[in-house]
Amino acid sequence: MAPPKGGPTVTSTATFTTGSTMRHVVVMTSTASIGLVAIFVVDAINLLYISLLGQQELAAAIGYAATIMFFSISICIGISIAAAALVARALGADDAKKAGELTTASLLLMALATIAFAVALFPSLRWCLNLLGARGETLELALGFMQIVVPSIPLLGIGMCLGALLRAKGDPQRAMWVTLSGGMAALVLDPIFIFGLDMGIYGAATATFLVRVILVCVGLWGVQKVHRMLGPLNLVTLMAALRPFMGIALPAVATQLATPVGNAYVTSAVAGFGDDAVAGWAIIGRILPVAFGVIFALSGAVGPIVSQNYGAKLFPRITQTLRDALLFTLIYCLSVWALLAIGSSLLVALFGATGDAASLVRLFCLFVAGSFLFNGALFVANSAFNNLGFPLYATLFNWGRATLGVVPFVYVGQNYGAEGVVAGWGLGAVVFGVLSVIVCFRVVKTLPERAEREDADDHHHPPPTSQSPFTSGKGAGIGVGQSRH
Repeated sequence: MAPPKGGPTVTSTATFTTGSTMRHVVVMTSTASIGLVAIFVVDAINLLYISLLGQQELAAAIGYAATIMFFSISICIGISIAAAALVARALGADDAKKAGELTTASLLLMALATIAFAVALFPSLRWCLNLLGARGETLELALGFMQIVVPSIPLLGIGMCLGALLRAKGDPQRAMWVTLSGGMAALVLDPIFIFGLDMGIYGAATATFLVRVILVCVGLWGVQKVHRMLGPLNLVTLMAALRPFMGIALPAVATQLATPVGNAYVTSAVAGFGDDAVAGWAIIGRILPVAFGVIFALSGAVGPIVSQNYGAKLFPRITQTLRDALLFTLIYCLSVWALLAIGSSLLVALFGATGDAASLVRLFCLFVAGSFLFNGALFVANSAFNNLGFPLYATLFNWGRATLGVVPFVYVGQNYGAEGVVAGWGLGAVVFGVLSVIVCFRVVKTLPERAEREDADDHHHPPPTSQSPFTSGKGAGIGVGQSRH
């Protein structure tokens, strides 16, 4: 139903402030993971298609390209975290007008940031690939692939932000369809462009571009056609939104960039053992998100639940949500690890892996996959930090994982070959996963006192009537809280 003229453009229902927190975690995670895993499955099939062309250099090229694209995805995730956190917080506080303005501002800021990144990245692609260790024909193939895909980065960012906004609204089903539609489109387009039009790796890149167009179309339909979430925005409200938005987005982007930095170091270490090893690392890079995509989705699903309950000041529900998310992580990761161990030989055969590539895939399935339990715990803790006004904690833990949890372990592991590199990468997750959870629950215990302090500040220092709602105390969003911590 359309909103009345002059009224808010967003309904004020806070879906996650009532009912079972475990149910919310499971529903949000399952719907988000369906679409997300669909994308990862298509990526894995895409690599399988490429491997059928019979050139190991092609698979290695995809591995190098994926390492660079991980940076763009991390930027998009970080900005999406800020969008979802602020909109969900506004909805939890029953401030529909601000939620609508933040929705529009988030999409505009995502577009500006990703366009700037794509423009800066494009001329430096060859240098980046050289830095990772790509050489000869593998370098040229990866470069051609990236030159097609990089201009679509803004489309990816807007599509991801639209999905995050739908989750913030409490509509995980339509958020699921944003990514699921992209996965279904890729499943059709990839074989057409790779084999039907005989474009090979460049066909995979072209299909990727078109899929991202579809993501945006489906996401806009859900956000505006169904929910009418977009609110009016002018320069004044945009600038007012910028401070709380960047208060989350900058630390969240910094947090997300830690993972591709760590992976880039691992890729360069693996590259020292040849294209065969890089191909194995690329295969792991496709298996991992398919196997653990549910945990990737869990971290994004927890955020809106936490934010809405924080906006409503329901602190015990926040604690219970995090406990439920960690229990879910434990059960899921142990189950998937067992399945990967059982099916390791099948996966090696499916991707046609030989030599070092086969050894790395087996090692991942039998041993390294178990470390993802601790990565999952880190994801849940980081989601809480980002949505409760402590994004710098998430940055600290993710960079700790990507540096102290990667470099020393991988450096020592190199002495034992490519397998030692991958084993070292997995082992580093344990310490930071445990520490992040401990700190997370200590932070949650401080929330009631923090809320009382903010309310006292608002009472003694009321904002002037002309001040924007984005910079006022109680409804100011996470950025204001962050400035005090």
